[in-house]
This record gives sequence, C-alpha cells and structure tokens, in this order.
Amino acid sequence: MIQAAPRVIGVIQARMGSTRLPGKVMMQVAGKSLIAHQVERLRRCRRLDGLCLATSDRPGDDALADHAAALDVPVFRGSETDVLDRFYRAAYGQGADIAVRFTGDCPLIDPALVDTLVALHDGTTPPPDYAAIDVSRYPRGLDAELVSMGALQAAWTDAQEDFEREHVLPFIWRRPERFRLSWLTDPDLDAPWRWCVDTEQDLLLVRHLLEWLLPVNPAFGWRDADGAMRAHPEWAAINREVVQKTLPPCNSEGA
Repeated sequence: MIQAAPRVIGVIQARMGSTRLPGKVMMQVAGKSLIAHQVERLRRCRRLDGLCLATSDRPGDDALADHAAALDVPVFRGSETDVLDRFYRAAYGQGADIAVRFTGDCPLIDPALVDTLVALHDGTTPPPDYAAIDVSRYPRGLDAELVSMGALQAAWTDAQEDFEREHVLPFIWRRPERFRLSWLTDPDLDAPWRWCVDTEQDLLLVRHLLEWLLPVNPAFGWRDADGAMRAHPEWAAINREVVQKTLPPCNSEGA
C-alpha cells in the first residue's frame, strides 16, 4: 500500500495587540494589509497543503479574524498567552502531520524558501522533528519553523514554563538530546536586513520594498528584495537601530 504524503499546514500566528506597533498586521501598504500580503505570498508555496490563521479569542482580535475569513483563510481562535496551545490546536484542527509556523508581521516571506525548508525535512533520513530558517544568515522577516505533529504534541503536553508556552517551540529546540533539529542555512550568506515589522521604522522600510518590487514583479523573491536593498543603500539606515527581540527566531507574531 502506498503511504499518503504527510499533510503540511502553514499556521500564521497574529494578533492586534502589538506592544510596539499596535494593529500592525492590518496596516495598509501598497493597497493591502500586511497580513494579506503575507497570505498571498504563502499561497504560492508548492509544499503547503493548507494555511490557517491562529489568533486570540479576545474581542480586540475580532477584526483580524473577520479579515482573514474574508481572505478565505481558516481561522482558529484560542488563548492569547498560551500560544503553544493555540498553535497546536490550530494545526490539529487542520489535520496537519507537519506544521510550519509563521508570525504575522513578515509580509516579505519567500514561498520558495519555505518550500526549500519543507524539502529539507522531506529529504533527510530520519526526518528532523524541527527545522527552521536560520535568520542569523537570512534576513529577518523570512522566518519559518517546521515541526512534526508528534514533536508538537510532546511540547504541548510536557511544556510547563510560561516562556515555553508563550513562544511555542522553545521546548523543542532547547532539547537537542530529545528531538532531531535542523536548520536551513548558508554560511556564505551576507544579507543583514530586517524585514519583519515591529516598529514604525520597520513599516517604512517594508513600504519602500513592496512599493518598489510589486509593480515590477508581484511574485518577487527574497533575492529581489536583497537586490533592492543593495540598489538603495540608504534604506538600510531606516531600521538599523531597531533592537530585535533576543529570542530566536522572530517570535513577535504581531506582538
């Protein structure tokens, strides 16, 4: 009997209650909300079998949930603070065998790079329990973490620390003795840009990039954005002073 291919589901975590830039995921750039740009780009992934939004059940996130539904994206609503529970239930509800985690403040996410991450998982024997894009090499804002549902269920069941419940997957990547870990990386890569949106400066840079790139090629990739940064060296100064949260990878989920 031929075994069915595992079902790979992308889960976008997002909420309106950002501490530094409230409501950022719904802010308009180049005619669309940031979350709409991200959804549109992720729908070009060849290796995702589905996509859903995981947001909180608080009234402040009603507008975001309605917006995602209008984009024809399934929505799961759960705990604002126990994000591991919210993420697990969202992935489980979509019948995932493998979940790929995205945060909702990354409108320049690259679908081809996400596909490469899934291919890294599929091409490794035995496959890793967890794999992530190395954003110490790739630009911030290309963040994606892949996790098997077996490992995710173990984290959901066993994680006790508030830190591990809030940030979703540290229970797994902090335990290399228990889980198989892998990173999509390139030691020769030098692309020190920050393309996730956490501040007004980040938003301004992303606005420049989207307004420059979309008219030329709506399906642009991250290397096109990298080329735009190098063609406009003054853009790098826009958010150079923004301090990234220290927890790798980017865990702001619009927070």
